[in-house]
Amino acid sequence: MQTTPLADEVRSALGRVSTATLTTQLFKRGFRNTFLHGLQPFNPEHAHFVGTAVTLRYIPAREDLDVLESFENPEHPQRAAIEQVGPGDVLVMDSRGVARAATGGDILITRLQQLGAAAVVSDGSFRDSPRLRTMSFPTFAQGPSATLNLTMHHAVDFQRPIACAGVAVFPGDVLVGDLEGVVCIPRHLAEEVAVAAEAQERLEDFLLDKVRAGASIIGVYPPNQETRAEYEAFERRNRG
Repeated sequence: MQTTPLADEVRSALGRVSTATLTTQLFKRGFRNTFLHGLQPFNPEHAHFVGTAVTLRYIPAREDLDVLESFENPEHPQRAAIEQVGPGDVLVMDSRGVARAATGGDILITRLQQLGAAAVVSDGSFRDSPRLRTMSFPTFAQGPSATLNLTMHHAVDFQRPIACAGVAVFPGDVLVGDLEGVVCIPRHLAEEVAVAAEAQERLEDFLLDKVRAGASIIGVYPPNQETRAEYEAFERRNRG
């Protein structure tokens, strides 16, 4: 688990690239399962984020334990996890992909926003969705559910490795979100991937302009030696 803050320049670089580009860079490094499939932002105008994972895990609810009074316990794992979140963190919830009951609502998510969190991500659902859709806070899940989380979910622990939407997420990993969804980057690769992703997008912008101008994708995407030499000359000119 990484405890040092994510460097500002790495955070900024990751915020300038797409999740699609990031999955490509992770694939190049042997990581095939990094995109949290099926999660969408509640408010598309506030979908972009970069943050470090604080994890929370749920198991199926049990009727004698999961009652409304359980939330009165200040050590309840859900409540305790939320209060662990700091500026730039992302609360990531493992709800086993069960979306029939919410894993949180507008009051808890407002608390995260006030704590300076970067986002909240669940592979389940959230309630109070009409309000969430107006909040200037990145909130990702399968969708809405009005049903109280205690009917389906029992929070057991936090800051442990979890599965979210089928992806392994370790505390301190870096999550990046955009309109396409959320990707998880192993923390030790964040800086390397950020630099490579920006370089990839500069190259792809150049290749896209060529295709828009009528070029065939053959020899352009992926670029052959001639196209790459043309791009390198273009880069040198633009760097002055």
